[in-house]
Amino acid sequence: MGVGQGGSRATAVALVLGTLIAFAVARYRFFGRGTVSFVVVLPIALPGIVTGIALNSAFGTVLEPLGVGLGLFTVIVGHATFCIVVVFNNVVARLRRTAASYEEAAMDLGANSFRAFADVTFPLVRSALLAGGLLAFALSFDEIVVTTFTAGPGIETLPIWIFNNMTRPQQAPVVNVVAAVLVLASVVPIYAAQRLSADTATSSRV
Repeated sequence: MGVGQGGSRATAVALVLGTLIAFAVARYRFFGRGTVSFVVVLPIALPGIVTGIALNSAFGTVLEPLGVGLGLFTVIVGHATFCIVVVFNNVVARLRRTAASYEEAAMDLGANSFRAFADVTFPLVRSALLAGGLLAFALSFDEIVVTTFTAGPGIETLPIWIFNNMTRPQQAPVVNVVAAVLVLASVVPIYAAQRLSADTATSSRV
């Protein structure tokens, strides 16, 4: 699997599902709303090995009878389980600081639901979406525990490659360089997400 391939796809899935769940929780009142929030946030609170074992068992029970084994698909699903949390937290926090009256005013002026979202809601949550996406990609890019339990034969992400080569003395210089680059590459999206979150918090108070 190419470097970042699974991470980018997991991030895309997390952006879609995390945003939809955030809008449902922040904008609507329904039975079990608190339970939905708890279930969405739970994967990030559990140890990675617990999540990995649970996913491995679930995939073996559900997918293997259908002829689908461990591979890129299961890695993406596994990463999406904790990436959704990051997107959800960012978007729901932004929505809770944004009055729904903006959307209602747009509809009162003749905009339909899609137009109100495109012209009013999306610009307000855009920075939160970008921050959540950057953090989700950084988490997925560095993940090794969940990947170990959800990846099939032939699936090797960069962190797993580093782990497998740590015991090979002749590969030590290469591993050290790659690990250093990986750390630096992870700092960039995390720093950008932090700045975007700070800008979002500032704009919400204006």
